[in-house]
Amino acid sequence: MSKQTGRRVGVAFVGMGGAVATTAIAGIEMIKSGSNRLDGLPLAALSVQGLADYKDLSFGGWDLNGDDLAAAAAGHGVLTKQDIENGAQVLKGITPWPAVGSAQFCKNIDGANRIVAKDHRETVSIIANDLRRFQAESNLDEVVMVNLASTERWPDLSAPVLNSVDAFEKGLDTSDESISPAMLYAYAAIKSGVPYANFTPSVAADVPALLDLARQMNVPVAGKDGKTGQTMMKTVLAPALKARALHVDGWFSTNILGNRDGLALNDPSSLQSKINTKGSVLDSILGYPVEDHLVHIHYYRPRGDDKEAWDNIDVTGFLGQRMQIKVNFLCKDSILAAPLVIEIARVLDLAKARGEGGVQEQLSSFFKAPMVRNGHGPEHDFGKQQAMLLDWLGGVH
Repeated sequence: MSKQTGRRVGVAFVGMGGAVATTAIAGIEMIKSGSNRLDGLPLAALSVQGLADYKDLSFGGWDLNGDDLAAAAAGHGVLTKQDIENGAQVLKGITPWPAVGSAQFCKNIDGANRIVAKDHRETVSIIANDLRRFQAESNLDEVVMVNLASTERWPDLSAPVLNSVDAFEKGLDTSDESISPAMLYAYAAIKSGVPYANFTPSVAADVPALLDLARQMNVPVAGKDGKTGQTMMKTVLAPALKARALHVDGWFSTNILGNRDGLALNDPSSLQSKINTKGSVLDSILGYPVEDHLVHIHYYRPRGDDKEAWDNIDVTGFLGQRMQIKVNFLCKDSILAAPLVIEIARVLDLAKARGEGGVQEQLSSFFKAPMVRNGHGPEHDFGKQQAMLLDWLGGVH
């Protein structure tokens, strides 16, 4: 466990009513109520000076669905009724704050619990006020924001408004259509001095305007797209195949999932954002292009949060002999993701306490498309990413 700090840290989730957020909150509330089950929390066994204790975390956030979190969690089907009654009763008393919605950026996800504002500038003011109120009412020492909202379509990255702080500021005043909801949240966090992480494939704090703003204000940022299942396995397996000189001729990946993330990805525009972040890891690790690297994601409602990721890998070895590897990962999407967002929040809080702003590259192991400093290519090898994080935490290998 972390060395006790006594500092109370608030985690503000964008998409608070989703499966990942409700699972994360329920898990922490169970720990607070006496459970000692720290299974699946990657940093639980480490002793790191200044890292907030799990019991010192509090939660708030935004969602287009205004249902209380117990009702939302019941709908997602990740937590059992017994889970909610035995330790996570607090979910019954938590309702999300009104959220930013945009059918232009996320076609299949909508709700009535919307922020009402005349323009982007007023919207970010409301988000910033929510953060201030959360900190004051919950008596928090620090607040961190984590984006868990549904995947947005890919924006036009060449738009001038996204490429300088001044242009972005003007775009807020004119409600420029190139600015997405994810960017509005990221901007509000950074301007409020609140560390920000993007666990989604959506483009947010990684546009030049917001990267520059985070550097200027020395606010920690990290992302994007949480690396939980299939891509995590790729970043573990690919280095081993390279080390054994097994040439990857093709890698066919398919996923089926039926939760709200799957519904969002049923829109081709949002799906492309996801594929953009999943498709780049192999070439980087292997050092050559895998011409037949195919990734398919299918919304299959009956599966719910129980995601299935299936991979067929064709390799060539000694004497040109061809072989195959099959991987079938039947996983629970939110059970894999929830511990990661908790740890990301704790590390971002520690980064701010250490005075380290801008991109937090040490969090790369948690993301499919890690943000990096200084424009170099990201490290995708899971082993190297893990070593980077442990070194930053204090050499606790």
